[in-house]
Amino acid sequence: VQLQASGGGLVQAGQSLRLSCAASGDIRNPNVMGWYRQAPGKQRDLVATVANWGMTNYVEGVKGRFTISRDVAKNTVDLQMNSLKPDDTAVYYCSYKLALSTVTTWGQGTQVTVSS
Repeated sequence: VQLQASGGGLVQAGQSLRLSCAASGDIRNPNVMGWYRQAPGKQRDLVATVANWGMTNYVEGVKGRFTISRDVAKNTVDLQMNSLKPDDTAVYYCSYKLALSTVTTWGQGTQVTVSS
């Protein structure tokens, strides 16, 4: 499976960005796609995930501000990020994994920078 992410950029605090990720290759069900982020000097952390059957999961700090969605037919996953904060600054990575697997496939990462 290959993942192609897009949509990062530089915005001011309070503004919005939308990240998109397209998956291609040997995509199987059930699976979970999502977004993780890694700030400089920190580990890569979960932001949000969505399963192909619709179940979503968000880290507490983005609930109410971020919305994850996916088009199962097109194998895409989007992350709408509203009310962005400087703490959201990070490289965001798209992810894919089979629901019963421990192996995660990563996209190339896209930089999100939020200025105060």
